[in-house]
Amino acid sequence: MNDSSHRPQHADALLSEELQGAPTVVPAQPTHTKKLYLESYGCQMNFSDSEIVASILDGAGYATTRNEEEADLILLNTCAIRDNAEQRVLKRLTQFKQAKRNRPKLVVGVLGCMAERLRENLLEQQKLVDLVVGPDAYRDLPNLVEQVHGGQKAVNVLLSREETYAEISPVRLDANGITAFISIMRGCDNMCSFCVVPFTRGRERSRDPQSIVREAKELFEQGYREVTLLGQNVDSYKWNIDNKGQIKNADEPVVRFAELLELVASVHPDLRVRFSTSHPKDMTDDVLHAMARHENICKYIHLPVQSGNSDVLKRMNRGYTREWYLDRIAAIRRILPGCSISTDVIAGFCGETEAEHQDTLSLMREVKYDMAYMFKYSERPRTLAERKFEDDVPEEVKGRRLREIIELQGEHSLAGAERLVGQVHKVLIEGVSKKSEEELFGRTTHNTIAVFPRGEHRAGEYVHVHATDRSSVTLRGTVVPAP
Repeated sequence: MNDSSHRPQHADALLSEELQGAPTVVPAQPTHTKKLYLESYGCQMNFSDSEIVASILDGAGYATTRNEEEADLILLNTCAIRDNAEQRVLKRLTQFKQAKRNRPKLVVGVLGCMAERLRENLLEQQKLVDLVVGPDAYRDLPNLVEQVHGGQKAVNVLLSREETYAEISPVRLDANGITAFISIMRGCDNMCSFCVVPFTRGRERSRDPQSIVREAKELFEQGYREVTLLGQNVDSYKWNIDNKGQIKNADEPVVRFAELLELVASVHPDLRVRFSTSHPKDMTDDVLHAMARHENICKYIHLPVQSGNSDVLKRMNRGYTREWYLDRIAAIRRILPGCSISTDVIAGFCGETEAEHQDTLSLMREVKYDMAYMFKYSERPRTLAERKFEDDVPEEVKGRRLREIIELQGEHSLAGAERLVGQVHKVLIEGVSKKSEEELFGRTTHNTIAVFPRGEHRAGEYVHVHATDRSSVTLRGTVVPAP
């Protein structure tokens, strides 16, 4: 599991809202007599899970609302990756506890990764919530809410080895109707020493590939033009094959991630396909060749490195060395020339020396990432790192190292954007620019935002944009005929 888990395919556009707790909404139906207010924190998997929750509760008569004051049920889908995310959730729950004084029938619950670890604190000690539900127990939500109405506190945090929610059609909570997430697997078997996710989301299990393809087809028919395949580690996706490499059913095909990518890409040439997140130890050349064969599989890979030093990577239990990682980068450059690459970097992991930090900077200079998510190490309860290592890098040193990482990445991002100026890019239009109603914005295959004059174009169309200017994250240009 990677610390980003993860990011949305439009991470730099959506992540800031998610981490703040983005309310999500769908139109009310005539039969809906109750209102659900749902906030999502953290990773894109949580955002996808919120769509599953909305679908389950839609069947129980709940319409989703953006107005928390009219809600009968308030649910926070939580993140446990970093402490500051948990603190934001606890602050919001305290606010909702105040609201319950004037609305005694209001039900407040916590979903997701914080559920199991903090259930006793949330339910009994601080009495902040009425129900606590883990990521594999969302089907039980209607029953749990009824338990609360019956005067009980309700808890279900059991993890499953089978649950994938494969047959549930998510209620799409996005605002643009152009891009959507498809969850292809759940859980994580990578025991990275810094990460709590294997304990909060359970073991890996992959979803039936036909259900994934069917969902992609339905989305395309509904007007969506881009899907992002989600998993804690998409490269380890496998269907009809066990962990020992043995085929389970001789009458069914074996489908690994490379084959799944091609199945989804074959739904329609106008359906763009993205995926997140990749793991360096599992990304094969087969995946890269599949990307090369299909124009509609976006040429963008998020490949978290976390550290540029092999000893730190060993302490992190990442399963690869610096040399292995750079070999994967070389394979991407060779098979997918021009492919955009982003990463995750952790500053100040347990025992990190100044020389080990410099190795991270030198790796960044060698790869020159287009974008990166950069963090100070934050010790999480129950992880291997908490049990085995001392969090011994002083906070001021962590902060200084993080600033150096951010500064260097800023130079690389700006240089990467500069290389795109003067080129013509195929852009999927997502909507109207936030800064001007006379402009539209969309994304290139490289996951770069492009802004251009509105003209007669509209969301969902593909246009070709000649880039004439840039910032570190955005291109500006004009629409031109297809080359």
